[in-house]
Amino acid sequence: MGLNKIKDTFTATFADSRAALMPYFTLGYPTIQASVDIIEGIANSGADLIELGLPFSDPLADGPVIQASTQIALDQGINIRKCLELVAQIRARGVQQPLLLMGYINPLLAYGLERFVEEAARSGADGFIVPDLPYDEAEQLEKICARHELALVAMLAPTSTEERIIGACRHTSGFLYLVSLTGVTGERNSLPPDLTGFVNRVRKHTSLPLAVGFGIATPEQAAAVGQVADGVIIGSAVVRAGKSGKVNEVTGLIRGLKEALEK
Repeated sequence: MGLNKIKDTFTATFADSRAALMPYFTLGYPTIQASVDIIEGIANSGADLIELGLPFSDPLADGPVIQASTQIALDQGINIRKCLELVAQIRARGVQQPLLLMGYINPLLAYGLERFVEEAARSGADGFIVPDLPYDEAEQLEKICARHELALVAMLAPTSTEERIIGACRHTSGFLYLVSLTGVTGERNSLPPDLTGFVNRVRKHTSLPLAVGFGIATPEQAAAVGQVADGVIIGSAVVRAGKSGKVNEVTGLIRGLKEALEK
């Protein structure tokens, strides 16, 4: 589990000459149990890694679709402890893919960083993405994750300076998360025209996999991103498909995305 599992996954996708498919889904949405069913379906439909959203009342990096999903989950009583219980349930169902927990720093601090990482590791998580925790303020969490051999993935935006790109490359583990655009998550009609240049700017400084997220919604967009990046992260479109709680509506989307990356 942990860093080695993430590394092995990217090694396998590199061998297949394709980008890794990394769907995101909110834990506890549209109901607590439905989220487990949907995430299992995502795993069985071709996802290579899965990001699991930890609901928070002020998700500043997220657009309206994911914001709404987190609020619905919170209204049903989801919290960090219950999220970790759901991770354990997902593992108990046989899901083998790396699971990255994506959440904001305040709930983690309130829970206790050491306790959170230890319990997350025991539940079956492989790493973390914390959008509002810059790498140069993450030393404590970075050290705890290193002790447990779990990933702490840094994020970069198109506006990141060369200095911050170099710093993030030095401090990330597992892979780097490249935000494709300035703004929040959500589906867009087209990809940013400077995406290839952004990926190339970062690639000069690291041999770690580069995964691109924000604004990717369709198989065609996923395929285009997969030509320049090592991983394709898709969130809002997947969450939107899960609104009804019907697993097949999500799995159909995942299969289409995976087919696009395999062409």
